[in-house]
Amino acid sequence: MDRTVIAYVIYLVVSIGLTVWVARTLSRNGRVFLADVLHGNEKLADAVNHLLVVGFYLVNLGFVALYLRDDDTVTDTRGVFESLSTKLGVVLLVLGVMHLANVYVLNRIRRRGVMEREQNPPVPPQGWTVPAAQA
Repeated sequence: MDRTVIAYVIYLVVSIGLTVWVARTLSRNGRVFLADVLHGNEKLADAVNHLLVVGFYLVNLGFVALYLRDDDTVTDTRGVFESLSTKLGVVLLVLGVMHLANVYVLNRIRRRGVMEREQNPPVPPQGWTVPAAQA
């Protein structure tokens, strides 16, 4: 088998494995965070969590597939490692950026929700008044 094909197979196996591992980790640990963001609505948290995981898979596996092609032909074992290190390094960076973007957006949503919950009216309600009659 050609060394380029071996590099492709190793790249796909490792990249897909990393993507699945990161997605499962984010899903498992992000569920608690989403439940807090969504004020304890577990059903909505599960739905949003599932949608985020599907989007994560689509973006990252799409990137892995697009980044598979290599213009250089791998001729020796050193070339296999160099090609793999470059490709896997970029995939890891993309996974990290996607993770940080998700956490940033969810933290902004959570912060907004906390601010809304902590807002108190400037003067507590004393009662209500009858509206004035229109002339």
